[in-house]
Amino acid sequence: MENITQIPASFIEQNTNFPNLINALREAFMDQDTLVPMRHHHDFPNPEVKEDSTLLLMPAWKPGKQAGVKIATVSPKNGQFNLPAIQGTYIYLDALKGGILGLLEAKSLTVKRTAAASALASQYLSREDSSSLLMIGTGALAPNLIMAHASVRPLKTVYIWGRDYTKAKNLCEELKNAPFQVQPIEAIEDKIMDVDIISSATLSKTPLVLGKYLRPGQHVDLVGAYKKDMREADDETVKKAAVYVDTYQGGLKESGDILIPLKSGVLKETDIHADLFELASQKKTGRTSESEITMFKSVGHALEDLAAATYYYNMFKENF
Repeated sequence: MENITQIPASFIEQNTNFPNLINALREAFMDQDTLVPMRHHHDFPNPEVKEDSTLLLMPAWKPGKQAGVKIATVSPKNGQFNLPAIQGTYIYLDALKGGILGLLEAKSLTVKRTAAASALASQYLSREDSSSLLMIGTGALAPNLIMAHASVRPLKTVYIWGRDYTKAKNLCEELKNAPFQVQPIEAIEDKIMDVDIISSATLSKTPLVLGKYLRPGQHVDLVGAYKKDMREADDETVKKAAVYVDTYQGGLKESGDILIPLKSGVLKETDIHADLFELASQKKTGRTSESEITMFKSVGHALEDLAAATYYYNMFKENF
C-alpha cells in the first residue's frame, strides 16, 4: 500500500487546464473502447436531516490499460455542517495486473470533469460567438462550469444567481480577476433572456429554467437535478429545444429533466438528438442553425472519471 500515489484536491485544483482536460474527455468519447457498466445509485435515509443521501459507485475499464472506480456520496443537506454535498474517493487501477496505482480526491475530480463535459458539449451545441452566460447555482460546480465554458467560448459577461444572494456576491468576488465581467443577480428572469448560454447546477425539484423566457439561439446546460424527482428545466424548455444528453445510458434513466417529460409524453426517446459519444465521433451533428435552441443534460459518466483520473495521474507522476 505504501506505493500507492495519493493525489489531493489541492493538486487537482491547482493543475487543471480546462482545454487539455476537455480534449482528454473528447478523446475518451471518440475512442469508445472503455467498458462502462451502469453505475450503482443507492439512496439511503438520513432521518436527522430529513433528506436522503446517495451512494454512487462508478466503475470503468480500458482493457489492458487503465481502470478505476469512484465511490462518492451526495448529501444535499451538508451545508448546515459546512461540508460539501459531494464527497468521495477515486481508486485508480492498473487494468492489466489489478493493482491500485492511485487514490484521487473525488469531489475535485468530479467537479472538474463535469465542467469539462459541459464545455465539451458546448463546443458542439452553443453558438461559436457566445459571449454571455447565466450561472444558476453557487455550489462547487458553479465556478468550474463558468471557467470551463469560458475556455471554449469568448465570454465577456457572466451573471450569477443563487437562492442566497450573498453566496452569488461571494462567488463574483471569487472570480473578480477573471477575464470577463461577473455580476450577481437577484432574479433569474432579469437576465435569462439576454444571455447566450444558461448553465444550471442545483438540486432543485422545481424548474428554474422556464421555456417562456428562452429566445432563439440560446444553449441550455443542465448539470444538477441528478435524481428522478429533481428538475431544473420545464416542459416548455424541452419542447423548444433540441435535446442532447451526455450518455443515453444514464440520461434516460436517472434525471427528472429527461425522465419526467418522457413519462408525460412531452419528450420521446427518438426526440433526443445525440449523446457525447455520437458528437465526439462525429456520427451525429450538434447545432444546426444560429437560431436553434439547444439543451444538454448531464448526469455524469464513469468514462469521464476514468479519463480525468488518467489525466491527473499522468500529470502528477510527471511532476513528482
